[in-house]
Amino acid sequence: MVELDVSVGARSVMVRDTGEPDGAPVVHFHGTPGSRLEVDFGAETARRMGVRLITFDRPGYGRSDPAPSSLELVARDVEVIADTLGVGQFAASGWSGGGPYALATAAVLADRVTQVGVSGGLAPVQQMPGARETLEDNDLRALAYLPDQPARAAEQFFVGNEDLLAAMMSVLDDEQAPWVDWLWGLSDPEVVADPAARQALFVSFREALRQGPMAIAWDNVAFVGPWGVDLDDVGCPVHLWYGDRDQMVAASHGQWLAQQLPDAQLVVFPGEGHLLPLRHWDEMLGTLRPRDPGTDRAQGGAGSSRPR
Repeated sequence: MVELDVSVGARSVMVRDTGEPDGAPVVHFHGTPGSRLEVDFGAETARRMGVRLITFDRPGYGRSDPAPSSLELVARDVEVIADTLGVGQFAASGWSGGGPYALATAAVLADRVTQVGVSGGLAPVQQMPGARETLEDNDLRALAYLPDQPARAAEQFFVGNEDLLAAMMSVLDDEQAPWVDWLWGLSDPEVVADPAARQALFVSFREALRQGPMAIAWDNVAFVGPWGVDLDDVGCPVHLWYGDRDQMVAASHGQWLAQQLPDAQLVVFPGEGHLLPLRHWDEMLGTLRPRDPGTDRAQGGAGSSRPR
């Protein structure tokens, strides 16, 4: 495992390089909130499967400098990260809030992203029929500032969710993180009851929020507001994974994306919720990993990656 600061203009982005150093590269986009530590539970599986797993903190998360974020800005950050690490083409993996960033990167860096995996990611709220109607009043107030005043929109997202964000900050001192149960106790009861899975969430969230919760507000600007990229530019295969019990991002988002993307495959897990990678990481990584020529099997060994 290697960690390094990558300079992107005047900013610094913290990158984590794990798995098999000479393996097939997969760049993972963490959720909201999240950090480069999000899929550390699966680093050994990545090594065993011959995957070089590259993760990073988006602006304002973990140890990356804050910045007014957007989907394209993060895609360009990944371009610099890949260049710095000597990576040409790579697969992209996005969990939850990382899904839109993974898709945007495939659109912006179409010649470098070979395939995309999205677990529980939002579709573009401005384009998906009915999605805007599910937003709360504060979200609509924030969106009214876009596209001209993104900083005002971020501040409105922040102020309107102040109580929830304050509760999230408790993860810095409380390993039990009670808000994990509030968010996922009904949709993912088996996951949040698993001490190892809960520890994996705690480690990522604690690192994510070390600078405070403002990065969450900027994420909302980036993917609840206009995306600024065209899904038609995502020419590579896209694998979509959703749980039919997900109460954060309904499987209808995956269904809409599957209809809009040029080359997409949707899998809906019955009886499961939002925390799918904690149960299916080996399957997901195996799907993104290049295949042996002339076979239907991924290169390298498989094995359970569920936290232990």
